[in-house]
Amino acid sequence: MKQINRFFWFCSGVHVDTLKKYPIELNKYVGIGATIFFTALFAALSGGYAMYFVFSGNPGAPFFAMLFGLIWGTAIFNMDRYIVGSINKRGSINSQILQATPRILLAIMIGIVISRPLELKIFDKEIRNKLKTSYLKGQRSKIDTMNITFNKKYGMDLAKAADIKAERDSLEKDINRSRYQLNQEIFGDKTNQTSGKTGFGTYAKQKDAVLKEKEDRLKTVREDQIKMDQYIANRKDVEGVTDTKLFNDRQLDSLSNVAGFADRNWALGQLSYNQNGTRDLDTYLAQSFISYLFILFECLPVLVKLMSPKGPYDVALGKTEEANIHFAEKDMEQDITVTDAVQDHRINTNINLTKNNISKRAERKLMREDLKT
Repeated sequence: MKQINRFFWFCSGVHVDTLKKYPIELNKYVGIGATIFFTALFAALSGGYAMYFVFSGNPGAPFFAMLFGLIWGTAIFNMDRYIVGSINKRGSINSQILQATPRILLAIMIGIVISRPLELKIFDKEIRNKLKTSYLKGQRSKIDTMNITFNKKYGMDLAKAADIKAERDSLEKDINRSRYQLNQEIFGDKTNQTSGKTGFGTYAKQKDAVLKEKEDRLKTVREDQIKMDQYIANRKDVEGVTDTKLFNDRQLDSLSNVAGFADRNWALGQLSYNQNGTRDLDTYLAQSFISYLFILFECLPVLVKLMSPKGPYDVALGKTEEANIHFAEKDMEQDITVTDAVQDHRINTNINLTKNNISKRAERKLMREDLKT
């Protein structure tokens, strides 16, 4: 427990030696340090999870996720520790709030950022279903677009194939009707289309000849239809219409598993809307409360520091800071005095040297004049 307490004191950014003089303050700063630590821990988990989706499918995804999560969590931890430790409890409430305002605004942004990846995990099942529906709808739209384009491009060939099919259907019906009338003629059934004479007579032979002509024509039409169908099928293969099919369940599962962060984020946003475009209040509130929870959790270190009352540690720390400032100012004054004395000594020395140099030059000048004389 001593080691844990010391670790949380480190997280809170306190001066441990000063804090130990006031045991009543120990638990308060353990709580503040624990809040800072767990905020950074959640930030690390969220950042790592987001990075895992960025590198999804890459063998190094777990490594990059852990590395980014560690860096992100450390950055949040260091920032929280500095800002919480820099809030001056000796000032007024307004000054403390003013110090904490930039951190609170930043905490709101960070809370939104770190809550999104965790929302993706919480609503993972619903997101997968939404993605499957979207992929299936997109594939169906793609197929419809390709069919429309194909029909426009090969409209004349498709119309010709339709005419051949209609002629084939008409011939098949006509042949069946002619075959039935031939049987009536042979068996002597008296109707408006038969003579009523039994046997394969003149009328029966005429009907049989007409039937063979129709059968020959049907054979030709079927051959033309086969050729036209083969041509259209080849065109569909070339245009990619044949190969483009709706996704099956296995393909949809595979696509939803490898979906990127952008697709999953879009699907999460669509969960709060119904099919008719109206907002689904239940899902919207659930997502909003999760975001608000993480925003509040991210703001907790600053809020805990602001809510904690001013204690003896804060007073002692303030006096220590004032004493350090006083000693630093004295040291600066002494340094300035010493610096000034050194500079004065240097100036005097330079003046003396200058005077000596001038005297020596004058003496040399006099000596040269004496020599000339």
